Amino acid sequence: MSFGALFDQFVREQLCEATGKRLEMLQKDLLAEKKMFQEVLWPAFRTFKGFTMQFEIVTFTGVSIYIDAFYEPLGIAFESEGFVAHAENITRDRFDFERHRVRTLANKGYLYYPFTWDELSKRPDKCRTSLFELLGALGAVEGEELSLYEQKVIAYAAYINKPIYLKDVQDCLKRGEDVSRKVLKNLQAKHRIKPLRTGKQRVHAYVLTDELGNRRGRNIYNRI
Repeated sequence: MSFGALFDQFVREQLCEATGKRLEMLQKDLLAEKKMFQEVLWPAFRTFKGFTMQFEIVTFTGVSIYIDAFYEPLGIAFESEGFVAHAENITRDRFDFERHRVRTLANKGYLYYPFTWDELSKRPDKCRTSLFELLGALGAVEGEELSLYEQKVIAYAAYINKPIYLKDVQDCLKRGEDVSRKVLKNLQAKHRIKPLRTGKQRVHAYVLTDELGNRRGRNIYNRI
């Protein structure tokens, strides 16, 4: 099934459980949210599990704010922001509210993680790399620290967004075959990567694991 079909199915599921203002927002054009998922979130997580679109948060003043895509297992608020709406044509009152919005997320212990439309359109590889760096850091907090070499390989795999080979790791790390092969084995043992094709005695290519989550089971980021 294509990404577009999977995303449409995900939106339908979100609509079924939505009411009120959230339902109205989900019925609007979700082009920005779809682009953020397609370019960054899907390549990183390979699942919609754990995500809530137009997630409602109530401020201490009783005002509801909505997050484009909230990842509940790690408490990350992902946003896809356009320049015109969030910068060029913003009023002073709106600017104040945006800052209040960010403070509300911080007060609730959530991590605000925005992307701009231009970034997603022109530099999606850098967006993916920054997200994988974040996930690597959060994984380290949970007690399964990645070495610097391992973090670099994960970030590089996200950057190229395709199967990674031993030669790729050697080029990335500027190290020899033995060191590079050991890094790959360590990442596989930590369930960060897996063989591109299973059932073969000799592995030539690896891909990032299908789901990334917090370390509560075998997969590092999977809390649900």
